[in-house]
Amino acid sequence: MSEVVVWTGRSSQLKNFWLFVSCILILPIPWAFWAWLRVRCHVYKLTDERLEVTRGVFGRTTETLELYRVRDQRSCQSFIQRMCGLENVELVTMDSSTPMVTIDCIPSAVRLRDLIRNHVEQCRVRRGVRTVDVE
Repeated sequence: MSEVVVWTGRSSQLKNFWLFVSCILILPIPWAFWAWLRVRCHVYKLTDERLEVTRGVFGRTTETLELYRVRDQRSCQSFIQRMCGLENVELVTMDSSTPMVTIDCIPSAVRLRDLIRNHVEQCRVRRGVRTVDVE
């Protein structure tokens, strides 16, 4: 069974706003270009089975998170992000290598948190996964 890509996106360049402003006033422009390039090469891909995070300008690293491992999620917005319609989505996972995944500065109109929640539940049902909290 092939996976269906549900959403693909990148962080907003707004997260580099102060760096861009400081490059105009103080820092050399290549630093701003490097920051822009790093954000541009950071891609999130959500399928109906997993979340893939690919990053890297010259070399590439792809981290894969199986959706059934997501335990909790939350959405955070700074004042500037609220004004620009952006949000950060944080996922708490049961994965030992990546216990927290942050998808930062994405448009809040995408409703990514709801998309992830729906696909996490569908994935758990398909795989027959049940979670047990031990305290």
